[in-house]
Amino acid sequence: MITGDEAGFDAFVAGRQAALSRTAYLLSGDHHLAQDLVQAALLQAARHWKRIHTSPEAYVRRAMYHQNISWWRRRRFAESPLLGHDGAAAAVDTDLRLTLDQALARLTAKQRTVLVLRFYEDLTEVETARALDLSTSTVKSTTRHALARLRTLAPELADLIGADA
Repeated sequence: MITGDEAGFDAFVAGRQAALSRTAYLLSGDHHLAQDLVQAALLQAARHWKRIHTSPEAYVRRAMYHQNISWWRRRRFAESPLLGHDGAAAAVDTDLRLTLDQALARLTAKQRTVLVLRFYEDLTEVETARALDLSTSTVKSTTRHALARLRTLAPELADLIGADA
């Protein structure tokens, strides 16, 4: 028999898994790592569901950010760029998406994570710093360096990135 807690958790997972998977892919740059990120965060959420059931999305996203940071702090590994997303979101311009995927894959995990939180998740610098347990100045400098690196790696993204963003 499914309890109310289990039904609520199942409904949350069913309703938000695609969005969480997209964010996890952007954070990790790898489909398999993204799946692992989502699963690890959802496992944590399931354990604490009674406490977080009123706002689970923030908890799960924060768990994904922290797990991703933990992984890139523990091991610095060469990443292979797997292009494309899981198909959950249709791309308006496939060439642009592929170029962006390739460029993001060549950033450090920290740079990619900061850019995803700032520009995909639309967090402020302060919110990003809080989510990653970094100082605001570190978020600012990491953003600046990551955008400069993107401009170098993929000049064709200049319209997307901006001249001095």
